[in-house]
Parts: sequence; structure tokens; C-alpha cells
Amino acid sequence: MATLHVLSHSPFADTRLNSCLRILGHEDAVLLCGDATYALNASTAARQMLDAKAESLRLFVLDEDAKARGLELPDWATGVDYPAFVALAVHYDKVNTWL
Repeated sequence: MATLHVLSHSPFADTRLNSCLRILGHEDAVLLCGDATYALNASTAARQMLDAKAESLRLFVLDEDAKARGLELPDWATGVDYPAFVALAVHYDKVNTWL
């Protein structure tokens, strides 16, 4: 059963991103929104974790939030708008929001 994991908290404030990446199934995906997009900052431990999983990770990023923070998406990540966010939520069997 495929799950979309939605992260919105800064990866520098707690371990949600680490925990999420550790339990990902092979059909799962991650959507970064809000302050979680700071994980895309180059030369950070959070970005290194994402880069290490780049070949197998389905990573989506809410474009609006990344742009608001001046962040560029890596080539292997997919930017989405709000309608695409909704489409992802419908596509996956479950949505797990890491509150």
C-alpha cells in the first residue's frame, strides 16, 4: 500500500524527516511543504540525506513554498502546485502528515 508522506516542519527543529526517510516503503513518496522545504538547502545534513536516497526517492516539493524561501529544486525532485498536491493525495492509497 503506497503512502504519500507530507512534511511541513523544518528539518532543523526535530527528527521528522529522518524518521520519515527511515520508514519509507518502495512505493512511497515524500512531499515537502512549508518549512520542510529548507531540507533542500545545499550543504546541510538534511540535503545530504535526501541526496543519498535520490535514485529511489520520489520527492515532491510545493513550488510556492520553495520559491518563497528562495530554494532551488534538485533535478531529481518534482515541483508541484496545489492542484497537483491534491492529485497526489488522491493517487496514493494513504496520506501520512507528519504533524
